[in-house]
Amino acid sequence: MRDPYEILGVGRSATEAEIKLAFRKLAILHHPDRNQDAPEAQARFKEINAAYQILSDPQKRAAYDRFGEAAFRPGGVGGAGGASDFGDFGGLDSIFSDLLGAFGLRTSEGGHVKKTLELTFEESARGAKKELAYERIDVCGDCHGRGAAPGARVDTCAACGGRGRMRYQQAFLPIALERPCTTCRGTGSIPSARCPRCDGAGVATTSRTITVDVPAGIEPGSSRTLNGEGHRLKPHQPPGDLELLIDVAPHPFFRRSGDDVLCRVPVTFTQAALGGEVVVPTLGGKVKLKIPASSQPGAVLRIRGQGFPHRLRSGAGDQLVEISVEVPEHLTDRAKTLLRELGDELGEDAPAERRSLLEKLKELF
Repeated sequence: MRDPYEILGVGRSATEAEIKLAFRKLAILHHPDRNQDAPEAQARFKEINAAYQILSDPQKRAAYDRFGEAAFRPGGVGGAGGASDFGDFGGLDSIFSDLLGAFGLRTSEGGHVKKTLELTFEESARGAKKELAYERIDVCGDCHGRGAAPGARVDTCAACGGRGRMRYQQAFLPIALERPCTTCRGTGSIPSARCPRCDGAGVATTSRTITVDVPAGIEPGSSRTLNGEGHRLKPHQPPGDLELLIDVAPHPFFRRSGDDVLCRVPVTFTQAALGGEVVVPTLGGKVKLKIPASSQPGAVLRIRGQGFPHRLRSGAGDQLVEISVEVPEHLTDRAKTLLRELGDELGEDAPAERRSLLEKLKELF
């Protein structure tokens, strides 16, 4: 039997908190589920658990400090069965808490899982079937929740008589209370040899892939809850729920405002002044949009029914197209001459918006 202080890497004056912290770090590092390609991890994991069982119990720790390993030999003051025979599984409960912590989960959350479901802009508009792969805690596939190694015997827990719960009474309460049996961890049975994969917990991390039906028009930031797709914290308990947070990737051309789709379309100066037609992409395909004569930069035109489907009523939103007038960058000499002639032809007949701006500038200067 190795020195439990040496196994956990703590001094003999270590506090209870320091011992617990050292144990959790080592248990997570050497857990068999994280070291499936390292057979020695199982033995190391059991050694760490055995050391923690001694140092976390004040009576066992005091016995070891006084008598050494002799305290845990058959008939020793540390109790029969040796240091590796721990019926209370106290260390495993801590390991289970660390397992949940690796998923960002607390035992009080009842197995609830949160995942982000990423969608494209088009998928959020039209709906889609998306596959989601994730890891969750579920019934161990090797022992099917029994917590026992293949061929191992499973005995009824002597401490609770197979009930899985223990009665206790506080001095200040007139009635007896119940809590899960710490010997069998509420299962009512104890295996003669623990399952190597889950180390007797009956649950282990598993990979799962599901198909999610995404409704058309779903909004970014919304969530969907899938019942029974979360963690199963104990073999005989129902699993928690899976909450999906919807994240929609930005689109290079479209933006969303409520159920409307926004976009900006460039038109030439001639099209804006004289009117014309441009081809505009929509979520349903390309459509021709009529540009009215004398359209101003920033004007917004509406294409009915080309937005997102309404969620609570029939129909869909619209596509709002903002006009952006392009100014040519490279002009020929003839083009420059024609533009000057056009400026002379327009004269002082400036638009009302421009006149008001000029008047404001005159007032300032």
